Amino acid sequence: MTANLLAQLGAMIASGAIEVVDCSGVLGPETPLLKLPPDFAKDTPPIKIHRISEYDKDGPFWAWNWLELGEHSGTHFDAPHHWITGKDYADGYTDTLSVQRLVAPVNVLDFSVECAADPDFLLTIDHVKAWEAKHGPIGKGEWVVLRSDWDARAHDEGLFLNADATGPHTPGPTAEVIQYLIDKGIVGWGSQCIGTDAGQAGGMTPPFPAHNLLHKHNCYGLASLANLSKLPPKGAILIAAPLKIKNGTGSPIRALALVPRK
Repeated sequence: MTANLLAQLGAMIASGAIEVVDCSGVLGPETPLLKLPPDFAKDTPPIKIHRISEYDKDGPFWAWNWLELGEHSGTHFDAPHHWITGKDYADGYTDTLSVQRLVAPVNVLDFSVECAADPDFLLTIDHVKAWEAKHGPIGKGEWVVLRSDWDARAHDEGLFLNADATGPHTPGPTAEVIQYLIDKGIVGWGSQCIGTDAGQAGGMTPPFPAHNLLHKHNCYGLASLANLSKLPPKGAILIAAPLKIKNGTGSPIRALALVPRK
């Protein structure tokens, strides 16, 4: 039966009956990157793409580049070892984690209207329970992502970070929401913003609850996702695989969703 299901799935992808949606932003020198207070921590460096050759004397028949970039650049994956609460998991690195968990059903919580009205929008337990009452329960081993449509700002780092003297102003979850989802057994949480937490999450209890609680429980984070507007609330499969970096704390990814074509 499993073999038949896989054969049917393959045929539906090949025919286009199942659409593959790209949930990643472009990775390059203009990609927005997180900015930390200089007296607090060191930033990830700017992304640089260096040409090795392009059908010239350095490589007459081929073109290729070499890259400078941080693990947590662009659309990226946070492994548990990224945060101090997850530092002791032997399988908490990108080269040791279970790849079985990276491909899973995805729940897309659409609060884009609320986020457009309030960049500091916080997703609460009541929001999640109301969404579940309408679309069905969030299940064990599934991804949960917040659709804010924040990727529409990704062309401009200033708009994307949306920071002022008090820090960044971007939507995200409350600590209670993250704990609620962890208790349900999710594999991970994702956001369309620069990180998995809200912009003002440093002042929450605990600080940066998505990072703090997810990685404490060996769960994963996804940030700077794109095109979530093309996914249904339920029914899609998300593939979010990081590079197999030795002792990697995260990685840029090409996040892909399998979606029934309308």
